[in-house]
Amino acid sequence: MGVTKVFLDTNILIYLFEDPGPRGTRALEIVSALTTRRDYLGVSTMTLGEILVKPLRAGDLALADQYRQFLHGPGVTLLGFDEKAGELFAQIRKDRIVRAPDAIQLATAGSEGCDLFITNDERLSRCFVPGIRFITSMERAPL
Repeated sequence: MGVTKVFLDTNILIYLFEDPGPRGTRALEIVSALTTRRDYLGVSTMTLGEILVKPLRAGDLALADQYRQFLHGPGVTLLGFDEKAGELFAQIRKDRIVRAPDAIQLATAGSEGCDLFITNDERLSRCFVPGIRFITSMERAPL
C-alpha cells in the first residue's frame, strides 16, 4: 500500500494549534495518525494566509512561527493555486453552491490529486471534485 495523499483544510490546523477542547484533540489525533503513517500532507498557501491573520493581529509572533514551522516541516507540502487549480475552481464555482474560499481549497487539493480532503465543514463532504477521491469531516476521518 502506498502513501495516502491527504489535504488538510484550514480549520483543522486552527483547531490543532488554538483549540484546547475536543476539536483540538481530534485535530491532533488526525495529524498524529497521518504523520505516523508518513502520509503526504498537503496544505494550501491560502491556508497560510488564513491562519496567520489572528496571531499577527494579536502580535502573537510565537503562534505565527508555530504555524510556519508546521507548514514547512517534514511531510507537509505547501500547495499554490496554479492554472490547473484555476480551471478546477471555475468548474466547482459554476453552480455557486460552494463559496469561493472553499472552492479555492477544493481546487487546490483536486489539482494536486488527493486521496482524502479533511475539513470540519460537513457541507463540503457532499461535493464531487475531480482529483479528490474522498471528502470527509474531521469527525469521520479514517485514522
